Amino acid sequence: MTEQVASKKEEEVLAELDSFAELPDAPPKRKFRLSWVGWVSVGVVVFWLVICVIGPSIAPFHEMDMDGDDSFLPAGQGEYGYFYLGTDYLSRDTLSRILFGARNTIGISLAATLLAYLMGITLGILAAVKGGWIDMGISRVNDAILALPTIMLGLIVIAALGSSIPILIGTAAVIYATSVFRIARALGQDIMVQDYVEAAATRGEGIWWIIRAEVLPNAAMPLATDFGLRLVFVVLFISSLSFLGLGVQPPASDWGSMVRENLQGLTYGSYAAIWPALAIASFTIAINLIVDDISAKSGGSLAKKMV
Repeated sequence: MTEQVASKKEEEVLAELDSFAELPDAPPKRKFRLSWVGWVSVGVVVFWLVICVIGPSIAPFHEMDMDGDDSFLPAGQGEYGYFYLGTDYLSRDTLSRILFGARNTIGISLAATLLAYLMGITLGILAAVKGGWIDMGISRVNDAILALPTIMLGLIVIAALGSSIPILIGTAAVIYATSVFRIARALGQDIMVQDYVEAAATRGEGIWWIIRAEVLPNAAMPLATDFGLRLVFVVLFISSLSFLGLGVQPPASDWGSMVRENLQGLTYGSYAAIWPALAIASFTIAINLIVDDISAKSGGSLAKKMV
């Protein structure tokens, strides 16, 4: 009798398993790994982020000190100390100004990018979830801002309001929030029609629960990957404004203004304009390589969602 009961239970278990045989298997969990190029790039980005924090404290001189014997000196010993990268057009230590300028260039860009994502994701998810006239109104304003050239819009705003760090951060944030809005809106619309979202709505979950538990987690990886590219764009935007004289104002240093100020040194064989340009290039290229590596590990699906 016991054997018959056990056999019957076994048949029921097998029948239950057979009922799920046609369902697709869940994708295997994979550990995320970067290539060696990706890890080197991570090291470069971490290095510059650390310099943003400790750069001024380890700089040989203050960014405003004119301690060189002459302008555009090559690396070497001077009257007040050793100039590892030479001096700039005002006899200031180039290395010290790069270390000080990292905080301005990267700090302003990072703050602007974070603010752009806060605005872009909030409005994008709101438009995707609500739809209707809310989506229409926000999208039309967003398209109007996108239609204007980035640098031209930045020049107009800064020329009208003045050049200060809060103005730079706010201008860059508004300009690049438009692109974040488009990505967040597209991801939100794609996720909102998925079966698991409809199932959550059917069982009575509220809209804010769906956004928090379903939409944002599934949109997190594409948005996080795009954050790296957007940070690169903002760094180049801030550096371009500084190169044109409308970014961080002297005597404060940032990498873009350092390139502009020391261009004349190239005729004297000075590298004072080359070093900050290399700093910008190393930071932006490293972030691009990290994003490319992440996108490649995802089969390129992340890159297709970016604009």
